[in-house]
Parts: sequence; structure tokens; C-alpha cells
Amino acid sequence: MWLVGARGSVGTTAALGLAALAEGHAPPEGCVTAGPAFDGVPLPGWRDLVLGGHDVSDVSLTKHAEALVDAGMIPAPLLAATAHALDAADAEVRPGYRGPLAPGQSQRDVAERLAADLTAFAARHGLARVVVVDVSSTEPPVDPLPEHTDPRALEAAASEPGRQVLPPSSVAAWAAVLAGAAYAGFTPSAGMGLPALRALAAERGVPVAGQDGKTGQTWLRTALAPAFADRGLRVLSWAGTNLLGGGDGATLADPDAVRSKLATKTRGLRDLTGTDVTPLHIDHVPDLGDVKVAWDHVHARGFLGSRITLQTTWSAHDSMLAAPMVLDLARLLALAHARGEAGVVPALGFFFKDPWGSDVHAAADQARALVTWAATAR
Repeated sequence: MWLVGARGSVGTTAALGLAALAEGHAPPEGCVTAGPAFDGVPLPGWRDLVLGGHDVSDVSLTKHAEALVDAGMIPAPLLAATAHALDAADAEVRPGYRGPLAPGQSQRDVAERLAADLTAFAARHGLARVVVVDVSSTEPPVDPLPEHTDPRALEAAASEPGRQVLPPSSVAAWAAVLAGAAYAGFTPSAGMGLPALRALAAERGVPVAGQDGKTGQTWLRTALAPAFADRGLRVLSWAGTNLLGGGDGATLADPDAVRSKLATKTRGLRDLTGTDVTPLHIDHVPDLGDVKVAWDHVHARGFLGSRITLQTTWSAHDSMLAAPMVLDLARLLALAHARGEAGVVPALGFFFKDPWGSDVHAAADQARALVTWAATAR
């Protein structure tokens, strides 16, 4: 498992959590693939997963974990029990890419350097395969996306020295394809979202899944919204607010970066309710740290024009919601790769706000599709 943004809160929590599961310090609560529906599915075990990654930060996984302990998110004894594994994972973190290019350098040069890190990692540990999961900070949206839909045209343009055709997240995704590694886009950044890159992944026999992890508020929305339709109730509006601190909150305080997140968080809800009245605000509240508070106000119309109001409040450590999903995706994409699947794996849309290869957003329907897909591997 190779994490882009390995030293962030999600990457650190996933690394510590993986060590805790592998060594029996904690049960796999929150991990979908640990449930009875996946009994008999040939997934790699927790001990089979080796962790590495790319990052532009020089703050070690252990140091970041210490900050999460201080914030009350991770119990101190759990960090003490897994510190050796965090140190080992941190030793496998290599410099990432954020730009700009060095003089005379092309984005192909960068992608090949990142891909070489992946292949060296696999060789060093004798790995059967590598799964890349992008958990890095959200980028501003690329508007418009590169016009190239032909992989060769895109590769040619990105091979020109000094020309920045791709955002950094897409260079990392390209590197995964060059290394023959499966890929999951857990952020709303462009990543593998470019049609040419997904086409290249399919050509090279690489399974991919995305986009933007459906961790908390959006998951709850896509569980509740179909219930209104099932009862014949028309949703008139669905307003929401997110309050969050930490690195994610600081990143999304940037009005350009937050546009990427807002687009993926509202798209599924609009499809499920049939209304465009879905205003959503994301506010940075530094003292909340990694805790996310999400509030929703639903206004619906029922029998004889009667009005119905539902209000929900969701509060959780966001990285604790995301990390088990990252581990699930690593196991499931390893399975897809072992089965010879290539390109987008639609059944993995269960994990994402804006699922590639599927127009299904209802959480229950996505769960059934995932279980059905996994059952074919038994």
C-alpha cells in the first residue's frame, strides 16, 4: 500500500491502524472488508500489507501521530505499541511532487521518478503488487481539464521540458500507471480523473477506483435521501454546513481548493433528490483539530402539501472515518489486480462521493453492488 500524502492525518492514522490490526492491538471496527459478507473472499490479510508513500512534508509519521495523541484522537498506549511500525513505514516515504518543475525538467521525468520509487519498493519487499491511494491535500480544480483524451497525446505534451500539463495529483496517478500499480483517488483532486489517464490505466491492465472518499456526512446523506423517495416524499431543499479544523480545514479555507470538495459533496445528493437547492458551506474552525462537525437541514413536502423537516448533526474524527476505508480499498484493489481487472472498477464506487464508472449514489445500492462483486471472487 503506497500512500500519496503518507505523512498527513489520514495516512498516519491508516499506518498506525494497519499496525494495530496486524499485531492484534485492536479489532477491525469500521473496516467493511472485515465483515461477514467478505468471508471467503481472497483478500490480502492485514499482515500481508507493507506501507510506503510519497509526501512533500518532512514531519515523520511518528511525530504526526504524537500530535494526534495530544489532540485526543489516538490513545497513547496504542501509539507506544505501534511506534516501531510507524518508523518502518516512514523509512519507506519518498519525496513527492508539488511543483514547479526544475529547469529543463518535464512532468514525464517527474512521473518516471515517482514510478521508480514504486517499483523499487515492490522489489525491496518482494511484493506481489502495489496499490496507490491518494490521500494528499485537496488541489484547486483544474478548469478546464487538459483537452487530451488520447493517452499518447497527453504523454507527448507532458514530456515537453518546462510544460506543466498536469496538476501534481495527476502526475502521481500517471506514475502509478507507469509502475503497473492499482490506484484509488481518495481526494477530489484531479488525479486519475482525467479521461486520458483512465484510458491509459485500462490499456496497461491497471485497476482504478475513485473519486473522493465518502466518509461521513455524504455517506449519511446518500443513506437518508433514498428513504424520502421510497416514502413518496419530495425533498424541497437540503442545506448543510461543515465545521472542521486541522490540515484539511486549513486547505479547504482556500476558496479555490474548496470548489473541488463542494462539487463532489453535492453531486450525488442532487441526483438522489432531484433538487438543485442543496447549498453547502465549509468553514475552517482551527480549535476543532481533526474533528469534523456536519449539520444538515432537510425540508420536504408530504401528504396534502404538509411540510416535513429533518435535522442531523454528525461529529467524528474525520481521519478515523477515512483510514479504514483506505485499508479496505488497498485490499479490494489488490483483489481486482490479481483477478486481471483493468480500468475503472465500478463496484468500488461504494467508497466515493463521485464514483467513476457508475451513476449509482444510494449507499445501500452501492453496498449490494460491492458485496456482489466481491462474492464472484470466492
